[in-house]
Amino acid sequence: MEMQKAQQQYFTRQLMDWHHNDNDRDLPWKSEKDPYKIWLSEIILQQTRAQQGRPYYLRFTETYPTITHLADSTDEAAFRIWQGLGYYNRCKNMLATARYVAQELNGKFPGTYEDIIALKGIGPYTAAAIASFAYNLPHAVVDGNVYRVLARYFGIDTSFDSTEGKKQFAALAQQLLDVHNSATYNQAIMDLGATVCTPQNPACDTCPLQKKCVAYRQDMIQLLPVRSKKQAVRKRYFHYLLLTHKNKLWLRKRTGKDIWQNLYEPLLVEADETLTAEKLVKTPAFKALGIARSPAFADTMSQKLTHQHITFSFFTLPVKSMDIHTPDGGEWVDSSDLKNYAFPKSVLSFLEKIFYF
Repeated sequence: MEMQKAQQQYFTRQLMDWHHNDNDRDLPWKSEKDPYKIWLSEIILQQTRAQQGRPYYLRFTETYPTITHLADSTDEAAFRIWQGLGYYNRCKNMLATARYVAQELNGKFPGTYEDIIALKGIGPYTAAAIASFAYNLPHAVVDGNVYRVLARYFGIDTSFDSTEGKKQFAALAQQLLDVHNSATYNQAIMDLGATVCTPQNPACDTCPLQKKCVAYRQDMIQLLPVRSKKQAVRKRYFHYLLLTHKNKLWLRKRTGKDIWQNLYEPLLVEADETLTAEKLVKTPAFKALGIARSPAFADTMSQKLTHQHITFSFFTLPVKSMDIHTPDGGEWVDSSDLKNYAFPKSVLSFLEKIFYF
């Protein structure tokens, strides 16, 4: 027990020394104390690497300098800035929370962990991060970087994404926390995981924790942390039919409980395999349009999501009249207005090549 306690004290002391003397990771939200901007950065960084999230954070803070500005935004404007980040439900929850804070809390962000975690779209990690970074409250953050550092240093082989593992890592992280400098400590351990104790090829030779790291001493670096069985990847085949009339394109907002909710897309035909134009015209969705002509194949691409791999096929079909049997809920959009709509990443890439917006 004494050895364990000494090991923990060594861990925290070495980590804090490294942060003060050697941590040169530069991110625009580091040292930020505005809870709104901290919250914004944490929502953006959910399922997103820091360097990918940086330009989005800068665009959001420039466009919406306060939570009231964000609350007053239209959904379409906010989703347009979010476009390309993925996991779009984050943006939907972010807008709901911004409007709640602006309207119900007079624009003042909550100041306790309990009140923060009660907000929509905020879980234990995000609540701890905001409470710590904005208010220096003694709550340890536990994200992927923290799991990795703790698992390797202490030699923990419990699956970090299991119920038991989540409890074990959360308790250990809280024990290690420098309660008087929680913001600094939390930033330090996340930065160490992101820059030194990386998933592949960690820089063990420059790690301040190497001397007492169990994984390093026992040659277990590549074995830790342990993840439970991976979820199977679902393969999907999307066929987009670009119905155009003069300078207008038919679009519909995705509203179901699926990926890309609230984003716009052309007419979608999903199938169990990639379809040729000849097979596409035989689908019920195409037949319902009442169009005798066949579409022209334009392009194909793919996109990998966390648990899905989507193959896209794009087809174009100019029509003589907008009075065709399109599905309910769609609209004809002038090409000059496409820049005001938010699209899934692959759809946007294709449309930009066709309409140059």
